[in-house]
Amino acid sequence: MKILPRSVEKLIESFEKLPGIGPKTANRLTFYLLHVPQIQLDEFGQALSNLQKATVFCSYCSNIGESDPCVICSSPDRDPSTICVVEQPIDILSIEKTGKYKGIYHVLGGAINPLANIGPDEIKIAELIKRIKSGSIREIILATNPSMEGEATAMYIRQQITDNIKHLTSNIKITRLAHGLPVGADIEYADEITLSRALEGRREY
Repeated sequence: MKILPRSVEKLIESFEKLPGIGPKTANRLTFYLLHVPQIQLDEFGQALSNLQKATVFCSYCSNIGESDPCVICSSPDRDPSTICVVEQPIDILSIEKTGKYKGIYHVLGGAINPLANIGPDEIKIAELIKRIKSGSIREIILATNPSMEGEATAMYIRQQITDNIKHLTSNIKITRLAHGLPVGADIEYADEITLSRALEGRREY
C-alpha cells in the first residue's frame, strides 16, 4: 500500500542523491519543508533553478562567479604573482574568510585518486602549468587537502613544475600549507599524520 504522496517520495529521493544525506536526513528535510510557507518554497525552488544558469566558471582560475573573469582575478587589489592551488571553489571561501591571503587562486577541480579513476589529466594541472609559464609567478602555495589524495596531488604538481619549468623554478617559491593540531584538539585523539605535521611545522615560542 502506498503511504506517501508521490511528490513527497520524489523529494526524499532527490535529497538522498546529495552527498552526505542519508534516508533519515532526507525524510526530515522533506517533512520540514511541508510546513514552510509556499512563498519560501517558491524562493527556494527559484534559487535551485538559477544555481547553474546564473554562475560561470572563471577562464583564468576555474573559480565560480557571476562573470568571467571572477571578482578575485579581476581585482586590482590582488597580487597576481602568488597563486594558491586548491581542490574546489569552496576551499577559496574558507581561505578568504581568514582575510590573510591577497593573491590569486587556481582551482584543480578535484585531487588525484586512482581508486575513483581520477588521474592527473582529469583535473586542471596542465592549465596550472600553462599559467605559471605565461606569468611572472613568484610563489605557488599548494593548498590541497591534508589527505592521501591531496598529498599525492601536491607532490605530483611539484614534480610537474620541476620537470616542465626548469628555467623558472629557481625564481619560484613552492610552499605547502602547514598542517597540525587544530585549536582545542587533544593530542591523544590526533592521528600520526597530524602529529607529524604539527612537529614539522613547529616554531619558536
